[in-house]
Amino acid sequence: MQHLVDINNFSDAQIAQLLHDAKTFKAQRPSQLLRDKLLITLFFENSTRTRSSFEVAAKRLGAAVVHLDPGKSSTNKGESLEDTFANLCAMEPDGVIIRHSENEAPGLLADMQMTSVINAGAGNYAHPTQALLDLFTLMEHFNGNVQGKTIAIVGDIVSSRVASSGIRLFTRMGMNVILVAPKPFMPESDLPQFEKLEDVLDKVDVIMSLRAQLERHASPIFNDYAAYAKHYCIDHARLGNRNILILHPGPVMRNIDISDAMLEDERCKVLEQVKNGVYMRMAILKLLLLDSE
Repeated sequence: MQHLVDINNFSDAQIAQLLHDAKTFKAQRPSQLLRDKLLITLFFENSTRTRSSFEVAAKRLGAAVVHLDPGKSSTNKGESLEDTFANLCAMEPDGVIIRHSENEAPGLLADMQMTSVINAGAGNYAHPTQALLDLFTLMEHFNGNVQGKTIAIVGDIVSSRVASSGIRLFTRMGMNVILVAPKPFMPESDLPQFEKLEDVLDKVDVIMSLRAQLERHASPIFNDYAAYAKHYCIDHARLGNRNILILHPGPVMRNIDISDAMLEDERCKVLEQVKNGVYMRMAILKLLLLDSE
């Protein structure tokens, strides 16, 4: 039984297989490879892209999907996460896809070894499927080779599970990662750090913008989002004609993270990331529920 709690659960060979399968699925819709499989989604936090992407991916492969709304479950009656999970596993699903506010939650359930656990985002530490779909998007753009490319991650990095998983995967794949943020948004890291976006624009091949999560910080860093955008919004005035790829995991705060006009620019791959998320999650489900058996 294999799980996806964090990116280190997959070997280099498995990551290469995921990239191959995602590319294959994108080129031609596959047969119902998982037609006898059942998945349960358990999202303790809101989600648009990730939950929908997993459900579409599963159904494209023929799997059945049951969604449990934690707000209407027995967790509201005091049942522990472990007991909720154990009761779901008694129904013999082939996998449980979980999103949770606690970093440790997916690993805790995976350690129970009752069914495959897939982390759909936990706390501020791990969102492995987002990192993998971002890698797939980068590999497509750079013709299968990202080694030596430089990516700047911009925004509220310390609060971002996307950034956390992305840093681990991108560096593992041989990319150079630069962090750009005001000091309160910056995690402890040995990676190069900059406060000004303008200082890195001539150094990078890719910018990954993150949502400014001002609500996660106890003391105000900026008076409002407009003050943040003045320094960190990705727009044409800053980017000019530089050939830099723009990514964002969503949801995008328009004209705060990325400008309206930049979202329409061909250099911006936000919707391509969403499309690729389905194919990468199809590949992940195939690996965990079929290939690993």
